[in-house]
Amino acid sequence: MKTINLGDSGLRASAVALGIMRMDALNVAQASKVIETAVDLGINYVDSADIYGAGKSSEIFGAALKQSSVRRDQLYIQSKGGIVPGKRYDFSKQHILDAVNGELQRLGVDYLDSFLLHRPDALMEPEEVAAAFDELQASGKVRHFGVSNFNPGQVDLLQAALNQRLMINQLQFGIMHTNAIDFGLHTNMQDERSIDHDGGIIEYARLHHMTIQAWSPYQYGNFAGIFLDNPKFPKLNAAMQTLADEKHTSKSAIATAWILRHPAKFQVILGTMNPTHLAENAAGAAIDLTRQEWYDIYFAAGNDLP
Repeated sequence: MKTINLGDSGLRASAVALGIMRMDALNVAQASKVIETAVDLGINYVDSADIYGAGKSSEIFGAALKQSSVRRDQLYIQSKGGIVPGKRYDFSKQHILDAVNGELQRLGVDYLDSFLLHRPDALMEPEEVAAAFDELQASGKVRHFGVSNFNPGQVDLLQAALNQRLMINQLQFGIMHTNAIDFGLHTNMQDERSIDHDGGIIEYARLHHMTIQAWSPYQYGNFAGIFLDNPKFPKLNAAMQTLADEKHTSKSAIATAWILRHPAKFQVILGTMNPTHLAENAAGAAIDLTRQEWYDIYFAAGNDLP
């Protein structure tokens, strides 16, 4: 399994991670199989959040980890907090502390390797977040910190108050979700693709040595669906199949490899709970696309160059 440096921490993490958002649909034995498959594939990173399955995903994972043959020290375990579903985003000190304590209990672990703030809170007080992070780090409950879906200004605002480095930012990114790179290719143009919606977040991450974790890598739109084998995208699927046949792999592996080919050194979060599909998706970490192959897929997705 290909590995990456996680932010500037010196930690070596697998280039693909196991996202457990859908683990609440499994029983403990099934979840244990998923965890063991992931580790057998070389995946050493797990991503959760306190709202996944209303907390049940983390509970199932915690029980499954204990039942599995996998040791806690074989994994980097990450969770996120800050969303009160349907009500608000909440970065108050107490909510952050409660979110971490709740996840530790559900996951059945003593510490999180990383904790991310889950989507920006318009009412964020950076000093209050800093106080929460200091307490969590001093107590040994969280070792590293990051954010999710933040733009560069939001990262800078928070980072200025912290004693810890923000080393991760989770963003949706994949073949059919490329806004964060489209505008750069259309610099000095006046078409729709030239609009920068995210403040140059990929370039910012590279300059500040932050790891971008790509979530929903096989989705198009905002949870509109999967583009793989979707009849809405015949040209893209044909191009991916041709490349998959040449490399003796699957289209999902090509989709993974396409993200990992970018020099920002993304980490791809795989959300499937099917061990066979997990292996197919993770296989992309071993595939190196040429520049032309990468652009061929980009064009097949309906993109262009000025």
